[in-house]
Amino acid sequence: MSPRHPPVSDVSLTNPDRLYWPDEGFTKQALADYYAAVWSFIAPYIVNRPLALLRLPDGIKSHQRFFQKHAWKGMNPHIEEIADPQDADGEKLLRIADFNGLVALVQSAALEIHPWGTTADNWETPDMITMDLDPGEDVAWSAVISAALELKTRLEARGLAAFVKTSGGKGLHVVTPLAPKAGWAEVKDFAHSLAESMSADTPEKYLATATKAKRGGHIYIDYLRNGRGNTAVAAYSTRAQSGAPVSMPLDWSELNEVSGPAAFTLGNVPGRLETQPRDPWGNFFDAAVPLE
Repeated sequence: MSPRHPPVSDVSLTNPDRLYWPDEGFTKQALADYYAAVWSFIAPYIVNRPLALLRLPDGIKSHQRFFQKHAWKGMNPHIEEIADPQDADGEKLLRIADFNGLVALVQSAALEIHPWGTTADNWETPDMITMDLDPGEDVAWSAVISAALELKTRLEARGLAAFVKTSGGKGLHVVTPLAPKAGWAEVKDFAHSLAESMSADTPEKYLATATKAKRGGHIYIDYLRNGRGNTAVAAYSTRAQSGAPVSMPLDWSELNEVSGPAAFTLGNVPGRLETQPRDPWGNFFDAAVPLE
């Protein structure tokens, strides 16, 4: 998976030794180096998409955390502003066009990248569905894997492809590529119906609504990532949590070998990139079909 020619950026990092994950020793430069290594893999999920960013100027122990959807003072020009066609007079949204944009995000302490499920070429027709499996505190990891496999079966029965990644947080994301034909409402309704059907068939395991009182022992199937303006953490994005976890795309065949949702980190991903000869999501958009 390691690219032979990592990209070079025109963006200079100030204070490259600034610790973004202090306990682990991962710096601003380390984050930039990681994104250079995965650039060809992450690019389709973050380029030319409206972005929400989790910015922590002083690293993950920052007292200041900004979930940023709009420009800020002093923003690097490689982070572009883009108007939402449904809100032309409102605050502009953010996007990047190239690797310079990604390094500008690193310089800006954007430790998580949360894109819309569409590109700026097709604002009203999503090109993916994200189902977020969010387990209660007492749910075994093996049960989260089982839920992902069940989602895969249900999606494939509808003629849709299913890909899986760790969330880098608590669970797994099952993601389906779409040919951008159906609108937001249809895509969200489909995701809702998928969550509802799993909850109805196995109510002792799954919830389709985020009811705190019922979360114990259950996996919440969060379909709300699929509404217009909603976001999910990007494949290959880091997470602003201890351990420096990454939301890592997986091959379904390796899922049972993964120890947990934060198994992949800035510390061990370089080794994975050396030993894995291919991107497990390399054919993601090739597998896209319209949602019927």
